[in-house]
Amino acid sequence: MRKTLLFDLDGTLLNTLEDLRDSTNFALRTYGYPERSLEEVRRFVGNGLKMLLTRAVPQGSSEAEIERALACMKAHYCENYHNKTVPYPGIPELLQRLQQAGFRMAIVSNKADPAVQLIRTLYFDGIIDVAVGESPACSKKPAPDMVLAALQRLGSTADDAIYLGDSEVDLQTARNSGLPCATVGWGFRTEAELRAAGAQTIYHSPEALGKALLNGSIQ
Repeated sequence: MRKTLLFDLDGTLLNTLEDLRDSTNFALRTYGYPERSLEEVRRFVGNGLKMLLTRAVPQGSSEAEIERALACMKAHYCENYHNKTVPYPGIPELLQRLQQAGFRMAIVSNKADPAVQLIRTLYFDGIIDVAVGESPACSKKPAPDMVLAALQRLGSTADDAIYLGDSEVDLQTARNSGLPCATVGWGFRTEAELRAAGAQTIYHSPEALGKALLNGSIQ
């Protein structure tokens, strides 16, 4: 049984979508751009904040305009990242069960590393001790850098690990890292999108995911 779990953050452990939308729209409003709906932001997330803003600003915006809006969005999000963000129902209970069963757990996120550390402390302190975000030392997913860094910090290896996420980026990250991917269906992608990205089994509730992890059926 694999006993090391590497969790994506947004769309897997936490529903961050409304706060991301609000900060995106704050930046868009600030510079006179049309705002985006929750559904549009859902489709834009997954590759880090810069790609989110690149997709959200009007087509043809210059790199300088994107960077200006991105700086505004980041500043707003830094102050408002926990206004509406909550763990998905059943996630706190699942993590407690996994911890009690002896699983080692880490967060691997495309958010900037300082933000990931703040979020880990705010929502998962005492349950998940390791978190890795984007930094000069760790390229964004789907590169395997963050996964390898998390495994090193946990003192674990790839042959004992499972990657868990909710998007095509997570499926690619798992493949690039040589890990099985437990794909969850409650996040930011539809089942059709996940199937198209190569997901075989999709877990639609933390209870179903926990059962599979605890009985060792994910290999």
